[in-house]
Amino acid sequence: MKGYNSILGSDNSPRHNPVWSGMHSSLTLSTPFWRRALAFFAGLGMMVASFMTIQHFFSANYPETIWEGSFCDVSAFFNCDSSAFSTISEVGGVPIGFFGMLIGALACLGLIFPSARFERTNQSIALFNIIGVLLLLAYSIFVLGTICLLCSGYYLSSGIHFFLFWRYGIDRETRNWSKRYLHPSFKILATFAVVALTGASGVIQYHQVRKEAQTGGVASQIVAQFFELPIVPLPSTVSPFWTAKSTEQFEDAPIRVVEYGDLLCSDCLVLNRQLTRLKEEFKGKINIAYQLFPLEGKCNDIVEKDLHAGACELSLMAAYDSSKFKAIHDEVYDNFQAAKTPEWREALAKRYGVEAALSDSTTHKLLQTLIRTGAEYEKTSEKYSYGIRSTPTMIINNRLIIGTFPDAQMRAIFQALLDQNEQTRGARFIENWVD
Repeated sequence: MKGYNSILGSDNSPRHNPVWSGMHSSLTLSTPFWRRALAFFAGLGMMVASFMTIQHFFSANYPETIWEGSFCDVSAFFNCDSSAFSTISEVGGVPIGFFGMLIGALACLGLIFPSARFERTNQSIALFNIIGVLLLLAYSIFVLGTICLLCSGYYLSSGIHFFLFWRYGIDRETRNWSKRYLHPSFKILATFAVVALTGASGVIQYHQVRKEAQTGGVASQIVAQFFELPIVPLPSTVSPFWTAKSTEQFEDAPIRVVEYGDLLCSDCLVLNRQLTRLKEEFKGKINIAYQLFPLEGKCNDIVEKDLHAGACELSLMAAYDSSKFKAIHDEVYDNFQAAKTPEWREALAKRYGVEAALSDSTTHKLLQTLIRTGAEYEKTSEKYSYGIRSTPTMIINNRLIIGTFPDAQMRAIFQALLDQNEQTRGARFIENWVD
């Protein structure tokens, strides 16, 4: 009886016995079929969501056509491109979805080939994975101000995955959480690390190939597609607010960009950073007019979108004094998250002395004039009445482009326009000397 009691413990329970716990309290070794099936599909969900985020990362950062867009950019908040363009979208050239795919694969393998060591390893990984998920979710909401739908699929699957291990996993009766969650098999982890490093090496090479292709064949293809776009007129009123100025007359610059933008649009922030780099490269050759187009129902009835609270207010402040527009424009984008709060906007107005903008009838009229130019273009989607229906939208040398491109592609388009201008200008001096 002494031996029997020593196994059960003084309270006749297996609570303190790791052998008993491993045999009778396990998600993969001894549990109803539905739990194992749910755990398997959670791992599979992690793999599928991760694979789709990897695909989206490359298609967003390295599109192969001028018409390629993101199917999961539902709104300003549910927006995958913001995640794909963010600094945390990759680690050393490897999209973070790659690591999520490996974690999901390991979870599935642990259910196909169950063992106590494998389960303890997956249980440890599940803990660190859910911590990473919570950190990414917090960064997305509070820093980027958006959530990627594809990432949300991974978050949900990870949550289910961790819950199952927490509720039904091996060593559940162990009170010490470190003994429960920090007892992985180092042999399995080492194997996992080797596979991860090998796969990551291949992904880095593929990433480099896609990046190099942007300056070669893909860039040439994008340029060709750009010149195939139909010619559209400039807005009836081109914004007097320019972020780059090379000539007095807008039409006189070789590169002319009318940028329909919203000061609280996250994709406009991405474009602003891109144009800031490119306008230095093409200095003296480019004019950029910022056509204020806040996507807020308070002042914009051209599109049925009420996405960015405070965008109308910021637009009025920026439009109040043309001499202060560029400084306000830059400060808003430099403090993008803070600009979403009424307190910051109030302080901004005081700093620049534009408090009267919100009640100034002339400023309101000018903003409405710029917004209503969005109704001058034919619709590009059955869903929306007009061509200018989202931000950013650009009219580059009378060709309309919705969204953004990677730097290499935009640079190639600008260079092609510059080359075309040089060729056209040279042709003016060719005369026919045939008698």
